[in-house]
Amino acid sequence: MLKFAHFNFNVLDLDKSIEFYKKALGLVIVREFEPEDHSFKLVYLGDQTTGFTLELTWLRDRTEAYNLGECEFHLAFETDQYQEFYERHKEMGCIAFENPAMGIYFITDPDGYWIEMVPAK
Repeated sequence: MLKFAHFNFNVLDLDKSIEFYKKALGLVIVREFEPEDHSFKLVYLGDQTTGFTLELTWLRDRTEAYNLGECEFHLAFETDQYQEFYERHKEMGCIAFENPAMGIYFITDPDGYWIEMVPAK
């Protein structure tokens, strides 16, 4: 048997990223790991519904932005509160792209990662 465990985004400002994911998507911290030398920190965020987590990795010595290429990858969330999230994201100014024909839109986090918002079917 195989099941998804988590997905990773590397971030420059861990506190800023955690705050974004809490405010934008209602995610909560489910566990953390930091070695004794404090060279990196892992924070796992969950949706309080599934066991899937988003792992945020912060590297102490990293100062330059991550190269996200052409942002051809993304994380997707399905919600039965699509309009409420849309209004929240519009207010936050984090909507990067809207596709009304498909009924979806994308937001970007502080590091430029794309997150797709999909209405529940």
